Amino acid sequence: MLAPRLSHTAAAATVLVAIVSAHDVARLRNPAHKDWTARAPARFVVRLESSRGDIRIDVTRALAPRGTDRFYNLVRFGYYDENRFFRVVSGRWAQFGINGDPRIARVWRTQAFEDDPRRASNVRGAVAFAWAVPNGRTTQVFINLGDNSASLDEQGFAPFGQVVEGMDVAAALYDGYGEESGGGIRGGRQDPLFELGNEYLLQRYPKLDYIRQATIEQAHDAPQGGWR
Repeated sequence: MLAPRLSHTAAAATVLVAIVSAHDVARLRNPAHKDWTARAPARFVVRLESSRGDIRIDVTRALAPRGTDRFYNLVRFGYYDENRFFRVVSGRWAQFGINGDPRIARVWRTQAFEDDPRRASNVRGAVAFAWAVPNGRTTQVFINLGDNSASLDEQGFAPFGQVVEGMDVAAALYDGYGEESGGGIRGGRQDPLFELGNEYLLQRYPKLDYIRQATIEQAHDAPQGGWR
């Protein structure tokens, strides 16, 4: 069982943070673990503490229940910690969600879940899962850096949250590599990220910004148990 501890952000927001342990790493390597099926709160805020600054995402489960549940569990158990923003295209999107440890990234690459009907629009600041085929979402997430509704809404990308603080930080993420440092799922350039992890990215694309830690700051209708 997780042993939560209390910490505070610079803004004095209360955050419940799970203690990192060997058990947590084992859980990350085991997508079949029962803890991954927890239902997310109706609404919560996630703080991405990045190398560029903080980004806060207001998540609403009703917008995309399946996507929200997956995102919630990945955040609370540390999957996104140390993730690189490997695909940043100015005015379009900033994508992350391939774990830096290949042993973890590879097992999650095939853990797809069913699509959610789109209930929100891919406007600037909207956050959604990336996918290549129907019912093919796994762990990769993107922040819309511009209004992409004209192209992404009709394709079915289903936002589950909205950046409410730090959009300027998201817009400032290093974008010099564009699609070269991983690209989209459909682009065929992601294999080295899954096979070699952060070691590869640090050697080839050292300027990429990254998530130091993702935490859940506020929640309503929160289940009992450990929080990040």
